[in-house]
Amino acid sequence: MRQTWRWFGPADITSIDDITQVGAVGVVSALHHVPNGVVWSPEEIAKRHREIGTRKDGTASGLTWDVVESLPVTEDMKKQKGEWRAHIENYKISMRNLRDSGVEVICYNFMPVLDWTRTDLRWNLPNGGSCMRFDINDFAAFDIHILDRPGAGADYTNAIADEAARRFGALDEAGKKALARNVTMGLPGSTESMSLDDVRQHLSEYDRISAERLRANFVDFLEAVVPTAEDLGVRLCCHPDDPPFALLGLPRVMSTEADYKSMLDAVDNPANGMTLCSGSLGARPDNDLPGIMERLGDKVHFLHLRNVKRDNSDMVGSFYEAEHLGGDTDMVALIAAIVREEKKRKAAGRADHIIPMRPDHGQDILDDLGRRSQPGYPTIGRMKGLAELRGVMAALEHGVLGV
Repeated sequence: MRQTWRWFGPADITSIDDITQVGAVGVVSALHHVPNGVVWSPEEIAKRHREIGTRKDGTASGLTWDVVESLPVTEDMKKQKGEWRAHIENYKISMRNLRDSGVEVICYNFMPVLDWTRTDLRWNLPNGGSCMRFDINDFAAFDIHILDRPGAGADYTNAIADEAARRFGALDEAGKKALARNVTMGLPGSTESMSLDDVRQHLSEYDRISAERLRANFVDFLEAVVPTAEDLGVRLCCHPDDPPFALLGLPRVMSTEADYKSMLDAVDNPANGMTLCSGSLGARPDNDLPGIMERLGDKVHFLHLRNVKRDNSDMVGSFYEAEHLGGDTDMVALIAAIVREEKKRKAAGRADHIIPMRPDHGQDILDDLGRRSQPGYPTIGRMKGLAELRGVMAALEHGVLGV
């Protein structure tokens, strides 16, 4: 695996100098300052390459921009409303500009309205560290009582709805605002969360879009952009829903192995692939991560390696971001499956036999605490995770664990 690191640009408190010291050789980044739906210009792309390639003292970092995460699929594109056709054409132009600059892997997602969703961005751990957490009871308190979404109560079990009411009743105004802010944080790398009115407006525009309609719109998007990606030599890879189940009454269509197989079969093209995120998919007990890698591995273009610990075996439930080797996903078995896939690709002569990966998310520990990094992206916590993953990789490479 090619070891990369997520970087949000010059404002990221983890600097390019830091990334060279943690041992990553590539960078995963995006132009978060460019509005969604607007073309990523050659000039802005070249600027990001220069930023990645240069240390603070002006010397070369040796790092390269390996993966775009993400080139956004706009809400108009997902809903097929407004300027969606123009956005698709702009998407194709952005892909071409990225490929002309040397970037070949583009990650994106098809989640409606909200991207990753958490109820607590700095949940206290027994060891004194902190991490991100999704609590279904707190989320229901937001959905039913703060957002006041019509019919929200019917989407939860009686036990969850009752606990949500109790928790909402215990919140003061500051607590209510904090919960709303956490849930509506928006895209990683963004500087503002959505207002409650923004969320309500988006939800109203999805009122007639079923899961079947959203899947059809997704296939239309793929049929429009994948041929261009293939011509360019670009690999597109869809990130799973996070968490992998419906929220706010909205359909989510990339939550399971079956969802991915349907999407990959619908537009069967080497350029149409998967971002395997072990944390997002691992939040559902019915997702077998090593098995998914074994069965769909030839279409995996990018890897997010992280772990979550579920509170129970409920299909829609609570979880927190665990240590990379400490959650419910068997990370050793998953990495072994990845190594086997890379060996198969190399034997077949595939140019993409080395799959880019990044240590995803991390717990805030040591000097991370109090630094207020991008939620989920502390420097030391991710470095610890990368070291753990590297240890597994080295053991597999030397046959200590077997492959």
